[in-house]
Amino acid sequence: MLDVTPLRRHPAFRRLWFGQGISFIGTEIAEVALAYQMYQLTGSTLAVGLISLTHLVPLVTLTVVGGAIADAFDRRRVMLVQQCGMVAGSLGLAANAALGHPRVWPLYVFQFVISAAFSIGVGAQRSMTPQLVDESHFMAASALNSVTSQFGAVGGPGIAGLLIKFVDLKWVYLGDSLSYVGAIAAVALLPRLVAREDADRPSWGSIVAGFRYVRSQPVILGFFLVDTNAMVFGMPSALFPAIAAHRFGDPSLVGYLYMAPAAGALLVSLLSGPLRHVRRQGLGVVITASLWGMAIAAFGVAQQLWLALVLLGLAGLGDQISAILRSVMLYRITPKEVLGRVSGIEFMQVAAAPSLGNLEAGALASVTSLRFSIVSGGVACIAGCLLLAAAFPALLRYDAQANAEA
Repeated sequence: MLDVTPLRRHPAFRRLWFGQGISFIGTEIAEVALAYQMYQLTGSTLAVGLISLTHLVPLVTLTVVGGAIADAFDRRRVMLVQQCGMVAGSLGLAANAALGHPRVWPLYVFQFVISAAFSIGVGAQRSMTPQLVDESHFMAASALNSVTSQFGAVGGPGIAGLLIKFVDLKWVYLGDSLSYVGAIAAVALLPRLVAREDADRPSWGSIVAGFRYVRSQPVILGFFLVDTNAMVFGMPSALFPAIAAHRFGDPSLVGYLYMAPAAGALLVSLLSGPLRHVRRQGLGVVITASLWGMAIAAFGVAQQLWLALVLLGLAGLGDQISAILRSVMLYRITPKEVLGRVSGIEFMQVAAAPSLGNLEAGALASVTSLRFSIVSGGVACIAGCLLLAAAFPALLRYDAQANAEA
């Protein structure tokens, strides 16, 4: 079962864990509401897919800048800026939804504000954990962090499926704004968190040094590329509104399609205890990323709602095992003085790749079909995993016990 020792022994980690858990639920509700509203206003899968660009641009630029800032300044303050910026974007979405005739362009603009604020602070957010818990609790803390995010991803879309049927969207976005209160309070109570007191100021050189470090580590570079491949070719969530409406005949079912992968991921996190015994963690990443691709390809041809949800849950299960293993390898391999930058680069990859995947899926579906877009992506994901496994033998050979002893 899930190891909750970090919650018992580390009060600062515990407060942050609970605060972020609340905000994650609000964020996931708003994400589903945004996709739903865009499809209702435009009727276009491409327009929904283009939302991904509002994520993509900040994620490929501001995450690495934010990572350099996190290595140079108090990570607590950086994360406070992040949270306040996201509140501002949510309030903008609420104001647009309150109009008699909501416009399309503010959906892109305010989602960009949210993504930009998040991207600036994500390096600080993700590099805090090793400073808040003991090294022996890295695996447990990583699994606990996954529980909060995946619980939000499960509960958020499920709640969104009900709210968008009975509640005006402006109240949905306002609820998202209020959900950040707990996270802001938790961050404000954190101790001062710096990587090094004499750290250099963030600069172009420090950003390049972060990329140079990643390139010099074949294990880190290998699992970055495996996950990128899986998300670019096997991410069909931009198609969920169209699938709910056309394949299953009820647009409100979109929330359950978004919820299913997170349900599988949450199950993994709650039963994550055995993962601490996995020694060949790199091999585990390759296998579970391939499982994601197989499940997505099968989802592309599923005609029954229950089967579609099961397959998406299986995909989420594989992806979450991969995420936990990747997180622990990153914490153990990377020195804390570059962890902010490497965490920023990692999240750029983790979040930008699905944005590219959604854009690719939406564009391909608009010129072919929903089924072809999803199935071809799953098959490409599997092929890419096999090629990358051959290209990065160090990833397959990585032994967690030998690394810890070294």
